[in-house]
Amino acid sequence: MCDERAYSRMLRDGTMGFGEAFMEGWLGCERFDLLAERAFRADLSSRFEVRAALVTALRAKLNPFGSRRRSFEIGDLHYDAGNDFFESLLDPTMAYSCGYWEHADGLEAAQRAKLDLICRKLKLEPGMRVLDIGSGWGSFARYATEHYGVSVLGITVSRQQIEFAGRFCAGLPAKFHYLDYRDLNETFDRVVSVGMFEHVGRRYYPEFFAACTRCLKPSGLLLLHTIGQQHEQPVNAWYDRYIAPGAEIPTIANVVTTADGALLLEDLHTIYGSNYDKTLMAWAANLEAGWDKLKAKYAQSFYRMWKLYLQGCAAGFRTDLLRVWQFVFSRGGYPGGYVSAR
Repeated sequence: MCDERAYSRMLRDGTMGFGEAFMEGWLGCERFDLLAERAFRADLSSRFEVRAALVTALRAKLNPFGSRRRSFEIGDLHYDAGNDFFESLLDPTMAYSCGYWEHADGLEAAQRAKLDLICRKLKLEPGMRVLDIGSGWGSFARYATEHYGVSVLGITVSRQQIEFAGRFCAGLPAKFHYLDYRDLNETFDRVVSVGMFEHVGRRYYPEFFAACTRCLKPSGLLLLHTIGQQHEQPVNAWYDRYIAPGAEIPTIANVVTTADGALLLEDLHTIYGSNYDKTLMAWAANLEAGWDKLKAKYAQSFYRMWKLYLQGCAAGFRTDLLRVWQFVFSRGGYPGGYVSAR
């Protein structure tokens, strides 16, 4: 299905026009991931997105989203869409990042495998205190406190996440604060950040790592889990407007060269795109299965926006345009040498 209005919209505005036409219902595609996969393999976006890339880059310089003043806006725009929506979209762990599917047979198992891998890489021990930057709905805090005997302080820029996480981790040694990472001055045995770094913004990477160093005890470990790309490229204009305004996808060089001098890189693990492809397609299936219960509250354009986002991103990981990386840093070196848990 294609409304004639969609053609001029796409010719004029490229991927932005395509995305908005899809949201309006002018375009129909049940398996957008397959269409996007073909477009990515043919490198079609680079032929039409020059103007959009320039506009996005200019806006980022003039009005940076990762600044202290604007850091809470992504919570309002994306993560506060509605806890009922995210409960329907995600699995019971409430993890909103790439699962680890190496030995998993479903979404929940993949998320638990990812959470356990992170805990083992951090070498958690009972009694340790952990800072979770971008703590989401409390998935890491709940898993780490229940299975490894640590206490967790989670910080997030989403009020709805704070409300949910408090209930989700009730009775456990986990607390959650509505706080920008730059405003924390406590010390911890470990620091973890899962799926938040994409919102920091490249110009603020030094501030992020300085905060991690300030909060980390000597010889402590930092694990950074982030989406990544091989070479710097602008974020899709539609994604930037509707899904994650101001998001910037790092390269390995972006991360390593801006890390605080006190942080030593101990381990880098590439989690291949197929893992996030499976995760995103599982979320897309949950969206379809749960929409009947949600559609009285959420607009049809909201449903189509999320369908496009989930399936389009799945294609990006399927074609290895995007990867997931887990970096482990120590503050000043790990006693006896660091050996990764894989």
